[in-house]
Amino acid sequence: MGGNAMQPLANVTQLKPAARAGAIEVKNVGQVFRTRSQDVVALEDVSLEVKPGRFVVLVGPSGCGKSTLLMMMAGLRQQTAGTITISGAPILQPDPDRVGVVFQEASLFPWLTAEDNVEFPLALRGVPKAERRAKAQDALKLVGLDGFGRRHPHELSGGMKQRVSIARGLVQDPPVLLMDEPFAALDEQTRMTMGDELLRIWAATGKTVVFVTHSLTEAVYLADEVIVMSARPGRIVDHLQVQLPRPRTYEMLSGDAFGSLRDRIWRHIRKSA
Repeated sequence: MGGNAMQPLANVTQLKPAARAGAIEVKNVGQVFRTRSQDVVALEDVSLEVKPGRFVVLVGPSGCGKSTLLMMMAGLRQQTAGTITISGAPILQPDPDRVGVVFQEASLFPWLTAEDNVEFPLALRGVPKAERRAKAQDALKLVGLDGFGRRHPHELSGGMKQRVSIARGLVQDPPVLLMDEPFAALDEQTRMTMGDELLRIWAATGKTVVFVTHSLTEAVYLADEVIVMSARPGRIVDHLQVQLPRPRTYEMLSGDAFGSLRDRIWRHIRKSA
């Protein structure tokens, strides 16, 4: 998968680390979806705190509201109860200065090159062309796609498309990066490679990352902390601190500590399913 796209980072002008910004606070959040026939309680009394620079993973059974919670953190959906603040201020609408979002599908414009796709949010904000091109090139270098900027999406592998999507989420240099199952459509080998790439990018940028996944192995491998949610209405039923050393290695997957954490998450999910 895109192995030839990897470039050494020693001479790359990286995006500035987000030092102090990026704290997320969720207090007593609830979400009710109202229909003509009934009200559906998706989330109920959810509270959590994410400290700046942490890598936090949300897991839970299908339909538990973890993606809904992520979209509320992004300002793309408003909660019906409670508050969400990011970097000390409420998030009431999308705010690319504070939050970048990477979705499950790369959602690239097929008629635009990789560079143009990464530049797109900057173009919407009226950033001068030379400045946005330089920022897009820096972001593509950071995700290991230096030299691929003029390629169109149909010329890229699935993993490379997701790298472009991550670069687009990073290009405005927000302190927080929200990721909604970004590797779900990839094969297992590519998914593991992308996980390592994401950890490299996270270490290089200092971003606060909140990552949604259904994969318990992926959750433990990536995270500083794992938040486990119950079946609908979604509530937090466990909050694990992952004390495995970094950098993470594949050998850890077969270790007792890794297995114990994964089994603990699975017991909660099985119980609430």
